[in-house]
Amino acid sequence: MRVFVLIFNANTENEGIHTIRVGDRNKILMFESEDDALRFALMLEAQDFPTPTVEAIDAEEIKEFCESAGYDWEIVPENSDLVVPPELNVDETDWQVDGEYDDTGDGSYDGYDVPPAEEPEFSAAELENIRRKLEGLL
Repeated sequence: MRVFVLIFNANTENEGIHTIRVGDRNKILMFESEDDALRFALMLEAQDFPTPTVEAIDAEEIKEFCESAGYDWEIVPENSDLVVPPELNVDETDWQVDGEYDDTGDGSYDGYDVPPAEEPEFSAAELENIRRKLEGLL
């Protein structure tokens, strides 16, 4: 059976599949309907996720992947109740948006090294000064 899943950085070395965290387990949603998967992708985008790609994949391939990775899976039936992404999302993913950080020099991110910290645009004193000025406007 063909299902639709959400893929980040599709067709790159830095590809990742969308999962939902349930307790201490990850679950992959397999949508029977491409339209339902697209709606879910748009809701993720509205939560400031990078834009995922909806891809058709054989359900058995996803189930095999889940077994090998220790993930759970769930089939979302076509025209079922609207599946809504959780309000809380993980702070760090196992993948990064392409171009966000390249620790290998080849455009990919291996996820093991921490990206270099960026210098803050303003010092703490400058931020406090700006905050006071903004509060004065209220």
